[in-house]
Amino acid sequence: MNANEVRHKLLNEGLSKEGLNPDPFVQFENWYQLTLKTDIPEPTAMSLATVDVEGQPWQRMVLLKTFDKNGFVFFTNYSSRKAFHIATNPKVSLLFPWHALGRQIKITGVAEKISTADSLKYFLSRPRGSQIGAWASHQSQVVSTRAMLDTMYQQIKDKYANGEVPLPSFWGGYRVVPGSFEFWQARESRLHDQFLCEKNEQGIWDYQRLAP
Repeated sequence: MNANEVRHKLLNEGLSKEGLNPDPFVQFENWYQLTLKTDIPEPTAMSLATVDVEGQPWQRMVLLKTFDKNGFVFFTNYSSRKAFHIATNPKVSLLFPWHALGRQIKITGVAEKISTADSLKYFLSRPRGSQIGAWASHQSQVVSTRAMLDTMYQQIKDKYANGEVPLPSFWGGYRVVPGSFEFWQARESRLHDQFLCEKNEQGIWDYQRLAP
């Protein structure tokens, strides 16, 4: 599907509270599935925001690998900067920047490690080169030259040349358990449609329209 054509259609249709699914997870999946059908690059890319011990926010792009009613899962090195931030402050936010469609979804929540078994299941599904790369890259650590990184990659490749690449003990997944969703739809004259979804006092997800 052509993203420009979809964007034009969505911009004219807009977004209403009545048109939103009462379950924000279902609403997310509806938008997500539409996005996957378009020609926009990296539709699973999401910005992950964390905060360090000094209160400084950090952002980076990660890839959504799976999601369900329990949350949204991405994978990383457990010795990375983002992992250290999460260890001290598990409150994070996600942003899906589907600008080509005139849409954004923002999610706030708490990040938690998934089980080793689930991490292994995903790791075994990765291309072999990506498995080796997980071992070779000490994520977020200073590396003086590209040549050093390439050398480490080759050493790991040679080490496991005759067998499966094992799951690194320092690598795995996080699940972001949502506390809120924001669905944003572009409209004309910058009068965009934006809805915040949080649980009310009865524990039921509830939408509120926000001024753009």
